[in-house]
Amino acid sequence: MRVAGLSVTSVSTLRHRFGRVRDTRLRLLHSSTRMQQNPGNVREMPAEWLRRITEDDTKPPKLYAWTPQNLSVGGGAEFESIEGTRTGSGTYGRGDDERRRIFVLGIGNIGILYAMCLSRIANNPPPITLVVHRKELLERWVAEPGIELIRHGRAHRNAKFDIEWWTDTAPDRGQTTEVAAGRSISNLIVATKASIALPQIDRIRRYLDSNSTVAFAQNGMCKLWPPVGDTYVRARFPDGTSPNWIACVTTHGVTSQGPFRSIHAAPANALVGPVMMSNGVDRTGEQMGYLMRQIASAPDLDARVIPRKELWIAQLEKLVVNAIINPLTAVLRCKNGEIFVPRDDGLPAVIDKLLSEASKMLDTLIREPASDGILISDSLNQEATSDEVFESQGASRAQLLERFSFPRLRTMVLEVGAKVSANTSSMLQDVRAGKPTEIDDFNGWLVDMAKLLDKGLQLPTHKKLIALVKGQAVLTRSELCAKLLAENYS
Repeated sequence: MRVAGLSVTSVSTLRHRFGRVRDTRLRLLHSSTRMQQNPGNVREMPAEWLRRITEDDTKPPKLYAWTPQNLSVGGGAEFESIEGTRTGSGTYGRGDDERRRIFVLGIGNIGILYAMCLSRIANNPPPITLVVHRKELLERWVAEPGIELIRHGRAHRNAKFDIEWWTDTAPDRGQTTEVAAGRSISNLIVATKASIALPQIDRIRRYLDSNSTVAFAQNGMCKLWPPVGDTYVRARFPDGTSPNWIACVTTHGVTSQGPFRSIHAAPANALVGPVMMSNGVDRTGEQMGYLMRQIASAPDLDARVIPRKELWIAQLEKLVVNAIINPLTAVLRCKNGEIFVPRDDGLPAVIDKLLSEASKMLDTLIREPASDGILISDSLNQEATSDEVFESQGASRAQLLERFSFPRLRTMVLEVGAKVSANTSSMLQDVRAGKPTEIDDFNGWLVDMAKLLDKGLQLPTHKKLIALVKGQAVLTRSELCAKLLAENYS
């Protein structure tokens, strides 16, 4: 197992550091804190998704865990007859086994990758429950149980999982079991599309508390980073009941071959680290550390645990790459590498404009007081003074302003583009499959954050590109350049 940057024993240290950061903000960043606590300030409700959630005061629904035994026509008997396949009966044990259980919500490309890799842990692998989002997928599993990941031309298939469908409708046959037997979920990996990740968490929050650890494993920025994460947590998990929140940055290339089947087209690596820690009963961070260690030890995932600041940086860098490659290839209907091939057109200028606008937004984000807590060096002593904290923040901020400058971003995107040139972007895969894209979580996140942080900061090229993707445009390179480089196009 490779665990770099954040050791297993340092999770409790991380908790103390988070607490010290909060104390430092109260003492030294009081003006920013007052702004965040003012319910009348527009920055308190910066995004439509957050506004919808915080204005919704309905209680979370009671959810039932449907399994193959709850299907209507002989599903249970057929399923149980398959040797080596777990029944997914929904009868949860108590104690250590359920604290170790990992639920994987969303069994698309990333969900299949994480579930398959976690199931191959050699020593005492965790029990894994796959959570599908429609009854039809549960029925399909009964007919053909197992997930399949094709790697280096070889198909790896595994049916030794529990599987459930979570719904507010109680089954009319078989055992009726509430999600997690009505208790809290210990470990949850959310592998849905980015646009529905937090709505799904909000739907199941009845089964999440300070004993829970939730890992976000989709593209885009985790929505719980400052400056908006605290608003959601205060609204939905009052009195210190919030779970531990962690996030993954996955660079593997995975292509769908239909339900429960994917190709591991471009093996790479993954990063996992903390976003926000619970204030509740998991005071040592043991549960959070457990899930991160499992992810880091999963064969073929090639994952490592990193500190909070490094995770934030990694997510921002990947977001910039995604905001360039995904929408351009989706509109042009081309492989990733095609957008970087020199032609006699203005596509390089388009990429430069997108990168320049992204760099300006990230510059503003790095200077934002709400980012100060992230910027504190992970090597800073727990007993550091306020002056040492400010010095650490200043040095970190200067380094990041350089790292996210236009020239550095351009070099990074070109390097990544060369590595993934033969791949098909996830957004193009979605467009071809007739699925919603993640444009709002890539370019849309940049635009929304710019609006939140600086009313005068505009990202016109990103806005135009968002409109093209949402309008399902299919353009040639010259047509795309004409639209994105035209000053009066909207």
